[in-house]
Amino acid sequence: MFSNQEKKIIATAGGGGDSLLKSVGAAGGSAVIAVTFIHPIDVVKTRLQVGGKYAQLGIGGTASVIAKEEGVISFWKGIGPAWLREASYTSLRLGLYSPIKSALGADKPDSWFIMKFAAGSLAGGLGSLVGNPFDVLKTQMMTADGDKVPTLGEAAAAMYKNQGIGGFYRGLEANVARAMVLNGTKMSCYDQIKQMIKSSGVVPDGIPTQFASAMGAGFFMATTVAPFDMVRTRLMNQPPDAKIYSGAFDCVGKIMAAEGPGGFYRGFLPIWMRFAPTTCLQLIIFEQLRVVLGMKAM
Repeated sequence: MFSNQEKKIIATAGGGGDSLLKSVGAAGGSAVIAVTFIHPIDVVKTRLQVGGKYAQLGIGGTASVIAKEEGVISFWKGIGPAWLREASYTSLRLGLYSPIKSALGADKPDSWFIMKFAAGSLAGGLGSLVGNPFDVLKTQMMTADGDKVPTLGEAAAAMYKNQGIGGFYRGLEANVARAMVLNGTKMSCYDQIKQMIKSSGVVPDGIPTQFASAMGAGFFMATTVAPFDMVRTRLMNQPPDAKIYSGAFDCVGKIMAAEGPGGFYRGFLPIWMRFAPTTCLQLIIFEQLRVVLGMKAM
């Protein structure tokens, strides 16, 4: 019924017979906790990427305007779908990394970096397919101006009424590409940096090593993912009755023509400011939850 490789993925999560369900559960728990603290940065980043009046304000100005015009609680606009996104998308992209890496034979100390990147990319792509609807709703809710914030149910109902099921998968190709690059970079860099630090003995083992590895991975993530993040945000935030872009490639071309290469890195600083703490919180909490659940560290 299943191939040997499929059986290996189903049976293991990081080796040693660890439960796949435990791995995904630990990943989801760490992701939900982390996004609760990091969400305000994501709101500011998304407003900057959408453009309009926020494009000229910068990080501080955008944060100030949101707080003044919409109230502090507005920094948590879209937190509902953000939780659901993390519980689906991130639980899979973190939780599936170890079993996929094991299935690919990349769980040995001398394994090639590219194989770790492939494992992370595959886990990220699978997670993105599941989490895309929540990503669309989160982006819509975060960019809603004014004091009135639609509930998750209202936002989903409006999306279905105006755009049908297809609306929930707007920007899917850009989102999957972004997720594959993001998770491939995140998990492979974290894995590789952690291995190098442990070999050198410069940083104490445990949380200090995990923190340093996650910080390094966060920087490389921001550098590689920023262009994909910009395209994804533009595609997801298009008006339903006046599409600006026909797809990901059309969006890339129009951004390049109107804003130049620098347009893809608008909001880079808040992206890094979000990735660094998010990666640290997610991976450190994930590692601790794995131990609590009787699993070995990554």
